[in-house]
Amino acid sequence: MSSRTLPRARAFFFLAVLALNYGALAHAQTDSAAWPTATAEKLPRWRGFNLLNKFVASQNTPFDEADFRMIHGWGFNFVRIPMDYRIWIVGGDWTKIDEYAAFHDLDQAVAWGEKYHVHISLNFHRAPGYCVNPPKEARWLWTDPEAQRICALHWAAFARHFKGIPSERLSFDLVNEPADVDPQTYAKVVTLLAAAIRAEDPGRLIICDGLQWGNLPVPELVPLHVAQSMHDYNPMEVTHYQASWIEGASDWAAPQWPIFKGVPGILCGPGKPDLNSPLTITGGGGNPFPAGTRLELKVGTVSVSAHLVVRADDQVVFEKNFVSGPDSKEGEKVVFDPKWKIYQNVFAQTETVTLAKSAKQISISLDDGDWMTLDSLTLQAPRPEPGEPPYPPYSLAFDNAWGKKRGAPLIYQPDVATMPWAGGGGEWVNREWLYEHQILPWRRLDTVAQMTQHHGVGIMVGEFGCFDKTPDDVTMRWMEDTLTQFKTAGWGWALWNLKGSFGILDSNRPGAQYEDFEGHKLDVHMLRLLQEN
Repeated sequence: MSSRTLPRARAFFFLAVLALNYGALAHAQTDSAAWPTATAEKLPRWRGFNLLNKFVASQNTPFDEADFRMIHGWGFNFVRIPMDYRIWIVGGDWTKIDEYAAFHDLDQAVAWGEKYHVHISLNFHRAPGYCVNPPKEARWLWTDPEAQRICALHWAAFARHFKGIPSERLSFDLVNEPADVDPQTYAKVVTLLAAAIRAEDPGRLIICDGLQWGNLPVPELVPLHVAQSMHDYNPMEVTHYQASWIEGASDWAAPQWPIFKGVPGILCGPGKPDLNSPLTITGGGGNPFPAGTRLELKVGTVSVSAHLVVRADDQVVFEKNFVSGPDSKEGEKVVFDPKWKIYQNVFAQTETVTLAKSAKQISISLDDGDWMTLDSLTLQAPRPEPGEPPYPPYSLAFDNAWGKKRGAPLIYQPDVATMPWAGGGGEWVNREWLYEHQILPWRRLDTVAQMTQHHGVGIMVGEFGCFDKTPDDVTMRWMEDTLTQFKTAGWGWALWNLKGSFGILDSNRPGAQYEDFEGHKLDVHMLRLLQEN
């Protein structure tokens, strides 16, 4: 039975069995010979979670033994600890390290890792000179020699402090999600940081995140005897829906999985004849759109003005004129482009059309004006059987890259439940897409290693997950496909996070089934899926 459909009674049985075995598992004796071998060329298939106690200096807290006990009791064996270096510097001086502030809590975490047979991976989420989160560092690690010197100094202090703890139990993940740096420059900085660590502790296992926020493998690192870590949040429309720290995420269409992407969403007026083509939608197999078919269009940016027209066959069923200017209306963001000296306001509003009679084709065009973007489209059709509820609403998000021309018509086929869209220049992002775009490029690192007379590259997934605004059914479908690919590739993983918005505890996800567990709300379906993979 799929973990997504676990009955409530079975969930209670699952928790009861878990409780019976929990004490024995959590207090199992650890034998050093039982720790899996961990090398830069071959990582164990660790599975676990990110713990965020040291993630941001302003929210610095001690670790909780219960977290390690729960992780072990559920059958997992890995914890990644993202850290903010500002926690342990003295008076804002990054050249001075307060060793108590740096290591007191981490020593406890490492001890609990040993007790509960959980590998600990320490990561500089905010490194001296670089962080993906605001505020931006005053110096830029990738090009500033002083920032590089200080970052190396900090890692050397960590290496010196933890020297003697085997790499099977402890690893260093150098810098979180490097971005906006070329591979050669990144490799030079990794070389410097790795040398500082190895001068203190030659055998320490070092892991390096991939480039562009952990998305791209780095062949240039292969000669440096380091493992590599990918971060998997793709596609962002699914994993970061309504995430406040992602620009525009609050305006994205409701997420679905699988997701259909790539259909051009810019409509241009007659003044741009090369791009002035309607978005045409036909019914699958030539079937008409029945009366009562509901169409929702989310309008994005409007340049100067735009006269939007929707036609069912040749009949106009909706038209509206949008005008950008200095006076903001409700829900409209005023944007003035100084280069062209025009307004390009963001409307971010949804227009709804319901067909009064059936049609074979729907077309959406800009009959006058400059240009506008469509952020998303949702269609919902009645079923042909009388008295039956309508098909579910199916949405797609548009590709608003400038200059992309429209091709064949978009096809809507609501009776094909898992893949209701086709054509239109789009493609399905699904389990197969994940393999081609997420897994295969990383697996090719082994080929690079063999060509350069190295023995392989250890790979794991240091972060992945879905923000809690993504509904449970979508989250579980995406996660099942993603975890299946990790398992097939033989890679370990760490969910971001254990508790909170991406985790299995206290996430408050719409539609998720929670049970009380040690003072927390446990997402029992997600836990079961993680345990199975």
